[in-house]
Amino acid sequence: MIAEAAPSSSPVASEADLALELNPWVAAETRFNQAAKALKLDEGMQKVLRTPTRELTVYIPVVLDDGRIEVFTGYRVQHSIARGPAKGGIRFAKDVSLDEVRALAAWMTWKCAVVNIPYGGGKGGVICEPDILSPSELERITRRYTAELIDFIGPELDIPAPDMNTNEQTMAWIMDTYSMHKRHATTAVVTGKPLAIGGSRGRTEATGRGCLIVTREAMKRLDMDPATARIVIQGFGNVGGMAAKLMKREGYKIVSIIEWDAAVYNKNGLDIEGLMKHRKDTGSIAGFAEAEDMDLNEALYQECEVLVPAAKENVITSQNAHKLRTRVLCEGANGPTTAAADPVLRDQNVFVIPDILANAGGVTVSYFEWVQDRQGYFWNENEVNNRLQEIMVSSFQDVVSYGQSKKVDNRTAAYMLALERVAHAIKLRGLYA
Repeated sequence: MIAEAAPSSSPVASEADLALELNPWVAAETRFNQAAKALKLDEGMQKVLRTPTRELTVYIPVVLDDGRIEVFTGYRVQHSIARGPAKGGIRFAKDVSLDEVRALAAWMTWKCAVVNIPYGGGKGGVICEPDILSPSELERITRRYTAELIDFIGPELDIPAPDMNTNEQTMAWIMDTYSMHKRHATTAVVTGKPLAIGGSRGRTEATGRGCLIVTREAMKRLDMDPATARIVIQGFGNVGGMAAKLMKREGYKIVSIIEWDAAVYNKNGLDIEGLMKHRKDTGSIAGFAEAEDMDLNEALYQECEVLVPAAKENVITSQNAHKLRTRVLCEGANGPTTAAADPVLRDQNVFVIPDILANAGGVTVSYFEWVQDRQGYFWNENEVNNRLQEIMVSSFQDVVSYGQSKKVDNRTAAYMLALERVAHAIKLRGLYA
């Protein structure tokens, strides 16, 4: 029998209010303001923390395969370099905007500070439609974009990484372009590269593994039994799929997987490897022989001990947060919960592992890749995983302990801890004039 869903009633919000709530940059600002107020940061420091160090807009002329010339627009925002070089991904999408890149760069600053790695936050993007561009066109866009940024990126300045619609091949093109300009191989200019040119073992699994580690720590703290706890994961891509695979290997019971087109359920636990093969063969998780299909509109609200939203932003809002029936919320995706939903989750006593902690495994192993490239010595996968566990466990404990000492929820604690660390670095360095 499929788990019963929660009632469908929800609070009423105007269309304008809901649109504002779903703006992730408004959510980021709201949480920043809450943390800054709780820390009693003076207005001047708040201005410094809000303001990016540098914003670049570049124009990228490219000859397309049919001989036409098109000019694409690209951005790179370096939000903070107070604690180290900027770090953050590059996305290719038709709806990339400077506001979006600016906000994502700020999130990277807080994420790196939460796990206490020596980076600031950066982010980049190019306005294009990757689905209609050939590999050679994407390569030309990437190389020219890199050339336009050549004086602003580098191992000590700003280290890009993959993001939406970019991958290890994109990083290889950036690394090669940068290296050709510098006249020597510079592997540490990007992370998320292929192993053959300086990538790190364990990088592909890192974000999902980080989710596993912090979920394990939450279960310990709440005295929950991983063998009997029901886990629901939304998203079956690199983050959700890898988290499911690793959790299953460790003996966790994944009772449901939710994708964009279908949801499946097995009360005794899903065969994750089998489900992955089924999706590869059929193109969907629907119709898996060893599970029941669920109503996609209700799957998120089934009763469970751990819910892992690892698909997209704005999944949990003020309109549906009251319908969740989970004890732990581990945010594998960026921004899956709106700021307006936070008070609802607090009222329901949901133990939230916020995104800037829960999905920080990826940037942590990117840091390891950068360290390995710079020293010219590479670790085996066991060492990478052990070091990741050490940082994720320590960061989880820091956030929870901080929250308890300040009497705030985990999300507010994570933001407060991040802002405090960055502000402290700025105060120690002083303002150069």
